[in-house]
Amino acid sequence: MPGTVLILGATSDMAIAIARKFAAEKYNIQLAGRNPEKLVPLKSDLIARFGVESEVFAFDACDFKNHSSFYGNLPQKPEIVICVFGYMVEEDVARDNWVEAEKMITINFTGAASILNTISKHFEKRGTGSIVGISSVAGERGRQSKLFYGSAKAGFSTFLAGLRNRTAKSGVHVMSVKPGFVYTKMTAELELPEILTAKPEEVANAIYKGIKKKKNTIYVRWFWKWIMLIIKNIPEPIFKKMNI
Repeated sequence: MPGTVLILGATSDMAIAIARKFAAEKYNIQLAGRNPEKLVPLKSDLIARFGVESEVFAFDACDFKNHSSFYGNLPQKPEIVICVFGYMVEEDVARDNWVEAEKMITINFTGAASILNTISKHFEKRGTGSIVGISSVAGERGRQSKLFYGSAKAGFSTFLAGLRNRTAKSGVHVMSVKPGFVYTKMTAELELPEILTAKPEEVANAIYKGIKKKKNTIYVRWFWKWIMLIIKNIPEPIFKKMNI
């Protein structure tokens, strides 16, 4: 068997596609989420469809004090960890309600940094492993439409880059993933541009290939890299007048 994959935040459409992709490649799958009972059907599906081992674990990104014990208590330490969880509300809602703004920052940055820091220390000692973080193109330049979410994802992208720099000498692979728009239940009511929007299965395939090739950063649809390069290079006096 290739090994074990731990998926943090395993209830989302992207996470389900990732779990099925790696199970199809005969990895055992550990599914972790705040509501583990919701993961039982996926666990059963993976076992029945792909003939792999799968387990479900309770995990809360905001429960920092228990992150170390969560990882320490896993019966089998994974070879690959994929951090999929995230949280987003409309920026106007976050600006008017600090509870929501704080929740976006806590889940998208602090919680992710906390658990991946814990896991990376074990991987460093072991001298092997891959850590994958789902970040966002929203973090590449501060924009009014993604004020808090983009800031949190910018922090997460920087954390992943620093972790990559730190752990590379130990043989640990860290990969940042920037999907762009993705068709999911959360975006079902939005009118997304088809050419810029990936399916969850595309994200899963890109992550699998990226791990195999030891990529540092991947954009699921390649042109997002160039779109964001243009946005990042718009002069600030012009950018301030733009409504993006």
